[in-house]
Amino acid sequence: MIDGTYAASSALNAFSKSLAVASNNVANMNADGYKKSRAILQEGQNGGVEVSTQKIDTPGSLIPYEEASNVQVKETSNVDLAEETVHMISAQRGHEANAKSLEVQNELWGTILDIVG
Repeated sequence: MIDGTYAASSALNAFSKSLAVASNNVANMNADGYKKSRAILQEGQNGGVEVSTQKIDTPGSLIPYEEASNVQVKETSNVDLAEETVHMISAQRGHEANAKSLEVQNELWGTILDIVG
């Protein structure tokens, strides 16, 4: 695969994974004790993009509740909706930019083939 195409397609996959991780965090933000994850993008082999996920183990808020006349404390999730929204927008824009890059490369190859052939 051509280097620019490989880099853009691997970035598309990476941003898709990043968006999926952020979406999963938002879906589970009301689950008590849920710990958010973060997608970490880094340069891979041949100029591609690799993704690894990391669980963020910071504590959530402690909320008192009453159960059978006993006051107990439960931990909420550590997901911040505003933070996840920023990650989702960033992943969306990265995905759009790399999709546009592939579109331009496709048009360029079409033009070259029209000139040559």
